[in-house]
Parts: sequence; C-alpha cells; structure tokens
Amino acid sequence: MKPGRPARLEFEYKRHGTIGLFGNLHVPTGRILEPMLRETRTEEDFLENLDQLVCTDVDAPWRIICDNLNTHVSESLVRYVAHSCDIEDDLGVKGSRGILKSVATRRAFLSDLAHRIHFVYLPKHTSWLNQIEIWFGILRRKAIRRGFFRSITQLKDRILDFIDYYNATMARPFQWTYHGKVLCR
Repeated sequence: MKPGRPARLEFEYKRHGTIGLFGNLHVPTGRILEPMLRETRTEEDFLENLDQLVCTDVDAPWRIICDNLNTHVSESLVRYVAHSCDIEDDLGVKGSRGILKSVATRRAFLSDLAHRIHFVYLPKHTSWLNQIEIWFGILRRKAIRRGFFRSITQLKDRILDFIDYYNATMARPFQWTYHGKVLCR
C-alpha cells in the first residue's frame, strides 16, 4: 500500500494454519495478563490458562468475567475451583446429581460470591459488554490485519510482541463513552 493508491491483495491466499489466543484483560489497568496461544480451545486449554492466571497471586480473590462458552462451565472447572477454594463438599455426578448435574447447577456454583475464584457470566448476545472482545479488535486492527504470516510461529511471535508492546505503552482501562438513547418518552 502507498498513500493515494488502493490496497492490492493477492487472489491466491495460502492459509498456514490458525491459532487461538486465551487473553486475560485486567480491567483496572487494561493490561493483558498471562496470554496463552494454542491450536485448540478445549476445556483443558481454558483450565490451563486459568491456572496460569491464578498462580500469579494464589491468595487473591479472582473475579473472572466470561461469555457463555461451554468450556466456561465445565466439570473440570468446577473441580478446579472447589480444590482452589478448599471446598470439600460432594460435587455430585455430571448429568445425574449435585453441583455437577447440569450447566445451570455448575454455573450457579461457579458464580457463588463466597468463593475466592468466582465467575461473572455475561448475558448471551452481549459481546459488546465483554471488554476482552474490544481488545481483540485492537489486536486485529493494529497487529494482524493485512499481515502476511508464513507460519504459525511467525503469527504467534507477532501476537506476543504486540501484547508486550501494548502492555508497556498503550494499556489503560477502557472508558465507556456511550450513555444510551432514550427509547421512548
């Protein structure tokens, strides 16, 4: 691209693979904490990322804001929170009884304010409330868009370099500027 000239894209695009980013936005500072890049996004991957995050301060209370992805209410997540919070209650059996019985019972357990690690689940179809989604847009616009990556490793390096740069120079809390419109009078 040059000033005054339209962008040109090659019609033969070769995809070298994809990568998933587990990003953890620290809302008060705007920094990305303990990012993790994986080729999958399984419940084990989510749990590994959560453990990395919690291990940065094992005694701190953690409030994790999540969307409604099924990995955010998994059996292994309930077991992890119970173990981390020294909860020795019988958790039950997935699909049968107790806390593990259903998504609703697991969500209720994970949302319990009494736990040191507790989850806040955003309502469905409200990605605009999820501040990490705003940050993902920044990553896409400033580091990935129009990029040409010859390998997954090159893409990973670009993402991690951008996160380091962002945390050092750009990180700050997001300021909500939209005040809403009156729907009826």
